[in-house]
Amino acid sequence: MNVWIAIALTAAGCYLVKLTGLLVPAGALERPLVQRLAALLPVALLAALTAQQTFGMGSTVVLDARAAGLAAAAVALVLRAPFLVVVGAAVAVTAGVRALGW
Repeated sequence: MNVWIAIALTAAGCYLVKLTGLLVPAGALERPLVQRLAALLPVALLAALTAQQTFGMGSTVVLDARAAGLAAAAVALVLRAPFLVVVGAAVAVTAGVRALGW
């Protein structure tokens, strides 16, 4: 029963967030500061999620094969590699480090 309550609360919360977005006046959304924040917020959230998933395990910070894969992806991005090459490099390095037992 608790799961269904959580699902219902989540659905209601999503609906309220969507409704709140529709009720914001158009003039408020056209401000330069709001537009800059709207452009940068997804990047910041994705970076935070990536860092948390890469370096976090419970309440501790770990440095393992995922960090090496992230570093390989960063190098591929700096070299302006295509997206699939970036992902492939990250996967290959992470698998290689794990195969070595680190």
